Amino acid sequence: MNNKSLTFLLLVVTIFSIAMGLLESAVVIYLRKILYPEGFGFPLSPVTPDLILTELLREGATLIMLLGIGFLAGRNASERFAWFLYSFAIWDIFYYVFLWLLIGWPESLMTYDVLFLLPSTWIGPVITPVIVSTTMIGFALLILVLNRRREGIKIPGVSWLALITGSVVLILGFIWDYSSFIMESMTIRDIWTLPKEQVLELATQYIPRKFNWFLFILGELVILSGILGFYLRFHSGSSD
Repeated sequence: MNNKSLTFLLLVVTIFSIAMGLLESAVVIYLRKILYPEGFGFPLSPVTPDLILTELLREGATLIMLLGIGFLAGRNASERFAWFLYSFAIWDIFYYVFLWLLIGWPESLMTYDVLFLLPSTWIGPVITPVIVSTTMIGFALLILVLNRRREGIKIPGVSWLALITGSVVLILGFIWDYSSFIMESMTIRDIWTLPKEQVLELATQYIPRKFNWFLFILGELVILSGILGFYLRFHSGSSD
């Protein structure tokens, strides 16, 4: 891949991802006008099961669209993965940029937000997904640049182990506070057997208490170690 084609793809994918960020922020603004007419905050407003299902499907559709960008832009497995990471990260960062420009939210990078809904509700300060997205951009660009030097490079297994392990630790950090709050009143069995309305009612009482910075920092460090291992393996002449 020459410089011109890489630059062109970066430009196109960046514009597409920024546009997706604007679309995502617009949807959230509409939802907040309906559910939080006086402004978004915790505890969360009651949400009907059909709206939750719609949100889950929307999140799934977003991931499919970003995966599609990866398959269209990349020429091999590592490039497709890199383009997916890059588009995801740009989309996520500009989602917050447009929310701030359009409605003045978040008030600061330490403002708490609902980040994701699977396997449990992810809660964290806005700065945390921004840090993760910045890491993703750096890793994606590293893969793309190294692919330009030696096409078809592979991420070694030990790096994959670090990346997956670090990601799991990050997820645990994001769901820790919310899950702890729910488990103080319910068991895992209760969550699946009790009426959904009862579970949702408890969820609307949740107010963020303390973000698990230890797990977040640990997860980031493990991921960064995997990225460093990938870089060092490339320069050692082996990518298997």
